[in-house]
Amino acid sequence: MRKPLRIEHAKVAGLFIDLQEEHRHDERYLVEGYDTVLRNAARLQAVARRNGIPVFHCAYIVDLADHARPFHPAGPDGRSAFSDKDDPLTAICPEVAPRASERLLVKNEASAFGKSPLIAELRERGVEWLVVAGVWTEACVDATVKDAINLGLHVLLVKDACGSGGLAMHQTGILNLANRLYGGAVVDTQAACALMDGDMVEAWQIEGSVPLRFTFENAAEIYGQL
Repeated sequence: MRKPLRIEHAKVAGLFIDLQEEHRHDERYLVEGYDTVLRNAARLQAVARRNGIPVFHCAYIVDLADHARPFHPAGPDGRSAFSDKDDPLTAICPEVAPRASERLLVKNEASAFGKSPLIAELRERGVEWLVVAGVWTEACVDATVKDAINLGLHVLLVKDACGSGGLAMHQTGILNLANRLYGGAVVDTQAACALMDGDMVEAWQIEGSVPLRFTFENAAEIYGQL
């Protein structure tokens, strides 16, 4: 259901998940529409910075020598099949890269919370709302959003600043999160920027439990209504 929403500047932070070069250069891990995701993420960052809203970044970097994982996909050389620590494509794309004053968190699991100090740093700043963008929607974004909710944060999920390996994967990932986005809202980049500017917008906010029942045939239509 769409309802009016306004967020206090002092209680907001932005989190940008795994916007790394491998998703536009490694044929195995390309994100569909990645250029649009990056443009929208850059817009969000610009508005956050203009309003003094803290911006956090995270990058998925795997070192199997330090973190043994029996079922993790690896190449013949024993290195991680994706996001390996020695792969230059783990670099964050320059158009959305952290500024010197911004926090970059390196993670080796799906969620940006996990063993990281992120939640402590957010609480220290008095953050209650987390603006979330990044990739992949049904993987690292999903895990991060669910952890954020469980940790008591309101999540503003920016649907067109997220992406995945295919449009269907992304859209159903957003719908699945929307069905469990307790205390949060789903918006597009334009609405998220308006909220960070202090405006009131109409935002999709969950009511009840699992309100969106979608099929293969109507998933795209319902996604468009969020």
